[in-house]
Amino acid sequence: MTKTIAEINEKIGKGQVVVVTAEEIIEVVAKKGIEKAAKEVDVVTTGTFSPMCSSGAFLNIGHSKPRIKLGGGKAYLNDVPAYVRLAAVDIFIGATGLPEDDPRNRSYPGEFSYGGGHVIEELVAGKDVRLVATAYGTDCYPQRKMETLVNLDGINEAVLFNPGFPISNWGHRQALMVK
Repeated sequence: MTKTIAEINEKIGKGQVVVVTAEEIIEVVAKKGIEKAAKEVDVVTTGTFSPMCSSGAFLNIGHSKPRIKLGGGKAYLNDVPAYVRLAAVDIFIGATGLPEDDPRNRSYPGEFSYGGGHVIEELVAGKDVRLVATAYGTDCYPQRKMETLVNLDGINEAVLFNPGFPISNWGHRQALMVK
């Protein structure tokens, strides 16, 4: 039984999607058989919510009042630097991004206790994330500094991007993030 992404996204929207891990599907198939398992289970995850080296999320936060042009400035989500050289209100947070004061790997193997993957996880969980941004200001975008809370419900668009491995590994997470 084949299910389309649109069908699965519709079930996600209704809170009716059935998601199991690769380990869990083995038990489901053993109990119910392949055909019944395929009908009942919508998504089988083959990955974890661990950050991969090329994973990240594109966020379009929408315009503030007064407007700020993030492109050319700096932005931090929960103190993790985000890439803002895209457009006025677009941000890319890399999963492996680290706060500037993180000791990184100075004392091998390092702690890496908080970074971009954690920020993305918090967004997916519906939590607020602190955005601090600075910009150079223009006639159309006069604001030079902004500090606010953002979450998935309050921004225009969020897309999880995983170029380093097949998107199906995080397919259910991506559907939750795309607005």
